[in-house]
Amino acid sequence: MNSNNNDAILDLIAKGRPGSFEMLIEKYGNLVWSIGKKFLYNQSDLEDAVQEVMIAIWKSADKFDPNKAAEITFISMIARRRFIDYLRKITKHKSEDSMDDENNNINLYKESLLNEETDLALVKSAIEELDADGQELLRLSVYEGYSHSEISEILHIPLGTVKTRIRRNLMKLKDTFATNKIQSKVIQFKNG
Repeated sequence: MNSNNNDAILDLIAKGRPGSFEMLIEKYGNLVWSIGKKFLYNQSDLEDAVQEVMIAIWKSADKFDPNKAAEITFISMIARRRFIDYLRKITKHKSEDSMDDENNNINLYKESLLNEETDLALVKSAIEELDADGQELLRLSVYEGYSHSEISEILHIPLGTVKTRIRRNLMKLKDTFATNKIQSKVIQFKNG
């Protein structure tokens, strides 16, 4: 690990020096871990997030400017931002009740649908094709963030019915959205 004191580890990574990623982990791994422990309490989540943060730091190495900040400050800022992002992501997922792995995939699909600005019009159109009850369930679940059990209480219907209807409507939404997206691409192709 002998390197010139003038060379920051991030500079070595940016220059593609062999072993520099290992140097990053050795020097800053504990720092990143301790920052992560302030945000994440679950060991598995923390381990996953630390890996993502270290990769993000590695990918950002070429953006480091020692004239603007110390290396430790730069690394701490990236780590803090990434842990906050990771916490938001897992908090959103954990607030939703899951029925099974297929339902988890639908939830991930739902989130990706709603995060893409260019697809919002298509999603809105797909939602409008659902019946009023389906729209209400998705409004409560997706837009207002209620859990399945909370929706059950609000609408006075059994929890199992809520889960089944939401799942069914998300599958319809997925199919309608896919069809609308294909139609949209065809129209763009013809007009383009």
